[in-house]
Amino acid sequence: MAVDVLLGLQWGDEGKGKIVDVMAPRYDVIARFQGGPNAGHTLVIDGKKHVLHQVPSGIFHTHIQNVVGNGVVLDPVIFRRELEGLRDKGIDPGVNLFVSKKAQLILPTHRLLDAAYEQYKGDAKIGSTLRGIGPTYQDKYARVGLRVGDIQADDFRQKYDQLVDRHRMILDYYHFDYSALADAEAEFFQAVDYLRALQLTNSEYLINDALTEGRTVLAEGAQGSLLDIDFGSYPFVTSSSTMAAGACTGLGIAPARVGEVFGIFKAYCTRVGSGPFPTELNDEVGERIRQEGHEFGATTGRSRRCGWLDLPALKYAAMINGATQLLMMKADVLNSFETINVCTRYRLADGTETDQLPYDLCTEPVTPLYETLPGWQQSLQDCHQFDDLPEALLQYVAFIESYLNLPITLVSVGPDRAQTILRESADVR
Repeated sequence: MAVDVLLGLQWGDEGKGKIVDVMAPRYDVIARFQGGPNAGHTLVIDGKKHVLHQVPSGIFHTHIQNVVGNGVVLDPVIFRRELEGLRDKGIDPGVNLFVSKKAQLILPTHRLLDAAYEQYKGDAKIGSTLRGIGPTYQDKYARVGLRVGDIQADDFRQKYDQLVDRHRMILDYYHFDYSALADAEAEFFQAVDYLRALQLTNSEYLINDALTEGRTVLAEGAQGSLLDIDFGSYPFVTSSSTMAAGACTGLGIAPARVGEVFGIFKAYCTRVGSGPFPTELNDEVGERIRQEGHEFGATTGRSRRCGWLDLPALKYAAMINGATQLLMMKADVLNSFETINVCTRYRLADGTETDQLPYDLCTEPVTPLYETLPGWQQSLQDCHQFDDLPEALLQYVAFIESYLNLPITLVSVGPDRAQTILRESADVR
């Protein structure tokens, strides 16, 4: 068997949580392979909204093993709150949730470091969620971080104190106040005790054994491709590999094990935080999209920046991920627009035109060049089959498919899991 990968092709917030939940019944294992509590995967089930940050989005299906992979950075405090929230909703995550011992731990001082770094940058800040993600990955690659498996060691507190002492020196350098650390540590160690009672495992064996046994596995990504540490809009990126390749290192699977790569994108574009955004609309149209799409961060609550669909960026993301199928989200947000613009090329500062992303969008700003398509100007509420979609929306889908040379096999027409339209020819298991 192969591992199918599901990931975002834009700047995150594409709707991965909903689609994992929709596709979950077809899989035996769902595994998160990177990111941490900076993710906010929103699911609407029977009209009830659920937001997951670190727990894989298959947790509502009791027959599925949900795995937090080694590529994830885990905050025990937020994780505990999330699991207790699930228990309040009648979900017992202790039954089907497994946590990699090799996942990195987010300490209270990592969150403080995140805030100190952002404060020091001033106007040049990257728009961090301040969840301690970046500093935790820094410690991972500096080979000084703590992992989930370390909490089972007798000398865990000694290892913790050594790392915190290192963090204190950095915070002192930035003259950052950490007087509240003691209270944060008390909650942290309570959460660590809670974490010890969960199913901690060598997840790379769990996943590879599942494949050998012929079981189906879906790798769930967080953030989006344009936030990738290598290929995103650097330095305004996240601190992990959000690409399909990240599933290999974040779960311990061989590249040959990767099967379908499902690339999710919105029918328009959004971005949270700082950084370049070629098709951003700082006008009433952008505000209209924001309000129609309820574009406010599930993790931070911040307003999302909104703009038209950017096909050169989408094609780039599909290329480097090896996307095999495209899943289009939030088509219903554009229901009322008479016309819809789609960026197909960029004009560079020297006047030349290109359909490729430049090396650095920060220092090489581009002017988006648009084609205008007719809007469908009707509700999609009664659309249950692909052929039920209005002609203008089908033309919009065909235009994107032609540009990217990839099939769009799913169109989401609302937030609920039931508001999802699959093409009859779609092979999404």
